[in-house]
Amino acid sequence: MIEIAKILLCMPFLFYACYSDIKSRRVANQVWIVMLAVFSPFILYEIITYGLSHLLLIGLSFTIIFVLVYILFYAGAFGGADAKALMTMAIIFPVYPTIMIGNTTFPLEGIPIINLFTMTVFGNSVLLTIIVPIGLFLYNLTRPQLSKTLKKPYFMFIGYRCDVDKLGKQKHVRLLEKIEEKDGVVKTRYSRGGETIDEETIQTIQSYASSGKIENQVWVTPGLPFMVPITAGFITAIFYGDLIFKITSLLMN
Repeated sequence: MIEIAKILLCMPFLFYACYSDIKSRRVANQVWIVMLAVFSPFILYEIITYGLSHLLLIGLSFTIIFVLVYILFYAGAFGGADAKALMTMAIIFPVYPTIMIGNTTFPLEGIPIINLFTMTVFGNSVLLTIIVPIGLFLYNLTRPQLSKTLKKPYFMFIGYRCDVDKLGKQKHVRLLEKIEEKDGVVKTRYSRGGETIDEETIQTIQSYASSGKIENQVWVTPGLPFMVPITAGFITAIFYGDLIFKITSLLMN
């Protein structure tokens, strides 16, 4: 029963974090501080009930996740809020929770060999982000001037073409190409990670477009609010199980 209570109590925090991440690409540190404060009675109860072994599990879970997200954060592959969400989760759920609803036990696929719940959440969230490039590709297929879009098919999975005069209205996007002028000729090249779009950049691009040096559309890539796949990964882990473990098992059979 305590696991169901923890899961239900966790969901409002994750949903709020998703809302904040979508709206501003930021989640306030207070969210995770309040979350830990709310869960402190549960954590204390489990330490008293299960003893030192549970405290060691919390330490192990937190340490592994901390090292993982620390590396990813400084590699530029992870946001601060995402890291804090997983570290908080590692303390609250040091091992995989199991729940029963009616006659059904969850997760449906059982507990994976590596009984580290937050690692499963992270793995699930990474796999679920595959939906994003697929969605972008399908979106690009429905856009006008498809013949021009198809000139860079690999871009179709990571961005979309945006009208130059609408650049200032786009939120949480970056330029997929670095646009530079040399000897009167404007050249573009792929920018890994994307270029920041500020007022100066917009004015420069608009001047290039108005003078015919570039087309009236440029490639942009949207910033991914990773709290959404983390939350989806959490729900998937609770009710289904470890997606990576399941896929690996299917490939090995």
